[in-house]
Amino acid sequence: MEYPVKGACQCGGVTYELHSAPLMVVACHCKECQKLSTSAFSITAVVNADSIEFQGEMAEWSRVADSGNVNGAKFCPTCGNRIYHFDPKDPSKIKLKPSNLSDTSLIAPTAHVWVSEKQSWFTIPEGVAVYDKQP
Repeated sequence: MEYPVKGACQCGGVTYELHSAPLMVVACHCKECQKLSTSAFSITAVVNADSIEFQGEMAEWSRVADSGNVNGAKFCPTCGNRIYHFDPKDPSKIKLKPSNLSDTSLIAPTAHVWVSEKQSWFTIPEGVAVYDKQP
């Protein structure tokens, strides 16, 4: 894959360029991610904050995770498309929601987390790391 890769929300109000490969791609099966994705899991690409450039206004929302950590989220205020998550204590990393990239070939997860809450009908592919909760 060649970088940069462009991404945008559904309405195009938020756009971005990812300048380098993600550090990791994870599928999260927790109930909160199921709500977020309206599917069996949510995919996250962890990237260095300095490897991505955003344009457009984003709204912010946060919740406290079971661990006590704050899980912040940025999203388009017009179409509601989630763009990324972040930990306010570690602004050097962004948890990008990569399904809005123009080239989605990089979103093959190498790990599945919170499989203790996964939907019973979903089968995790062989050869990826699996964690009952957050590693």
